[in-house]
Amino acid sequence: MKNKIEIKGKLKLYMQWPSIMVLLLVGLNAWMYRVDKNVAIVMSVFIGVYTLVALALYFSCKSHIFSDLVEFAAQYGVVQNTLLRDLAIPYAIMLDDGKIIWANNEFLNVLKDGNVQGSYLSKYIPDLNRSVFPEEQQSVEIEVKYGTASYVAELTKVSVKGFNESEQLFQLPKEAEYFVAIYLRDVTELNKYMRKHEDQKLLAGFVYVDNYDEMMESVEEVRQSLLLALIDRKINQYFGKVDAIIKKLEKDKYFVAVRKKHLQNLKEDTFSLLEDVKAINMGNTTPATLSIGLGTHGESYAYTSNYARMAINLALARGGDQAVLKSQEEIIYFGGKREQRAKNTRVKARVKAEAMKEMMMTKDTVVIMGHQLGDVDSLGAAIGLYKAATILEKKAYIVLNEITVSIRHLYEAYMENGNYPKNLFVTSKEVEELLDDNTMIIVVDTNKAELTECEKLLYLGKTLVVFDHHRTSSKPIENTTLSYIEPHASSTCEMVTEVLQYMDEEIKLTQLEASTLYAGIMVDTNNFMTRTGVRTFEAAAHLRRNGADIEYLRKMFRTDMGAYRVKAEIVSKAEMYHDAFAISGNSNMEQVESPTIVGAQVANELLNVENVKAAFVLTLYNGKIYVSARSIDEINVQIVMERLGGGGHMNSAGTQFHYGEMSKAIQEVKTCLDKLIEKGEITI
Repeated sequence: MKNKIEIKGKLKLYMQWPSIMVLLLVGLNAWMYRVDKNVAIVMSVFIGVYTLVALALYFSCKSHIFSDLVEFAAQYGVVQNTLLRDLAIPYAIMLDDGKIIWANNEFLNVLKDGNVQGSYLSKYIPDLNRSVFPEEQQSVEIEVKYGTASYVAELTKVSVKGFNESEQLFQLPKEAEYFVAIYLRDVTELNKYMRKHEDQKLLAGFVYVDNYDEMMESVEEVRQSLLLALIDRKINQYFGKVDAIIKKLEKDKYFVAVRKKHLQNLKEDTFSLLEDVKAINMGNTTPATLSIGLGTHGESYAYTSNYARMAINLALARGGDQAVLKSQEEIIYFGGKREQRAKNTRVKARVKAEAMKEMMMTKDTVVIMGHQLGDVDSLGAAIGLYKAATILEKKAYIVLNEITVSIRHLYEAYMENGNYPKNLFVTSKEVEELLDDNTMIIVVDTNKAELTECEKLLYLGKTLVVFDHHRTSSKPIENTTLSYIEPHASSTCEMVTEVLQYMDEEIKLTQLEASTLYAGIMVDTNNFMTRTGVRTFEAAAHLRRNGADIEYLRKMFRTDMGAYRVKAEIVSKAEMYHDAFAISGNSNMEQVESPTIVGAQVANELLNVENVKAAFVLTLYNGKIYVSARSIDEINVQIVMERLGGGGHMNSAGTQFHYGEMSKAIQEVKTCLDKLIEKGEITI
């Protein structure tokens, strides 16, 4: 057996060094014969003796050397296996299906089971299953919990080729292609100190009394100081409970610094300070409302402060009376249950109008677009701004891809009117050819980029303006040159009507233009029944003075008999959920040209039913299900729609599901309502 053993590698080269030496000496001896023959003969005798001695030693010691090598290898293997078994790091070997075939003592101690061989690792740690095993020969790290301890598990895929021949510790099945080696690193203490360090970080925040002037005007002068003192006390007491630092910056603004470990307590409390402050009554007819913005970015205090400022601005843009938490990954809203009252002052409208005029005067072309499936409000606002651009002698275009039934009559009226160019309305493809570096892009009736008629335009123009009356979404249009968002406004048409009055006194609307703007206000206020304020009626009065034709609009808003029957069918299918929500859906909408408009109309009509606090109507259109949510004043439907990926106003909102299964969509709405009721965000 020993005769069959062959030495390979560097050891073989080392064993052959005497023969190499003989060759060198023979070469030297040959050279010496040419120099001195007598010396060369002596050298030849020496070489012969040297060769005989080397051969004798090689053959006599060869068997002993092999024996020593085998004994060393055996001892080395035993030591290696012993070290691996007693290694302080938990280590184990698994087959490709997760079955444990070997584990060292420390791994057995972790699992608290001395007989794990043949068991699947997922039996003990469910997170460590085949789905997380590495692909090819690479390593994967994953943090898992077992018992009260946390571990980082590193899994490595190892080929089994030649393994059984070289390894005596355990045997692998012959059909196996690879095995998975795993070792666990205990990070319980590390995580503990990391959490402790993270919890001690300070978060910056701002608290604004967002209706300070209106509140002070609604209370007697002698009680104003007492009212402010009570608000101060409520704010200081609330944040004092979480060991926060609060500093009053101005009469209606506060700065807050709170440790991150208290953030979860504030979330669980859902910022009850908002309701506590509204409950203060010192004879003020207008309750005080707060806006709270907290930055939860933990990388640096500068970033945290910037995120806090973004959060408070977002809270104010959404109408106030809410708390907003903003981090790099997400935005979380609390409150927002109260409708913000519109301010009677028009200072903001005048400032925006002047800024808009200055920007328009520096441009050659103005492109206006609304949201997809445009409605009367978006069309009316676009027409109003188109008028302003033409008065300033600028080329103007309105992007309109699809003519819905709600705007068809008005669209045809403009197309048939010879006073307007044939290319007044252009599609997304056509408008790209009209753009240049001196183009101004205006978005109306939406602040979400993905909802615009042509999202690509937002990144092609250098001057971008947004006009909208919806609450700012979590992902608003960015890089705007001018943004005019008023959540308390009834409609974008109301905002545009105000702006037109300040842009230029020479702007005189035609009867058709005034009627279009008036129609936008009518639709969004449900014939002046919801979301109307003093400024709403002032805008409507201005449009009436410019010739808005009410009879023409009433005829235009009439529906055909097919749509009326569908409305009746949807109403008949409505079910009461929790005795407060009317929910209905209809997939059979072939005879209706614009199902989403019908859905919104039915949702408004369902509010006329007694005990209905909110109505949700679902309609199928182009393979998607659209949800129209409406309420009067008791339920904030915007919160519901935001949870489902949509948005809108407190009493008028919507969303869409990217599938066509009606029963599934209705169940999603119900599940969302259940969760909001359970969390106390909706009360019935």
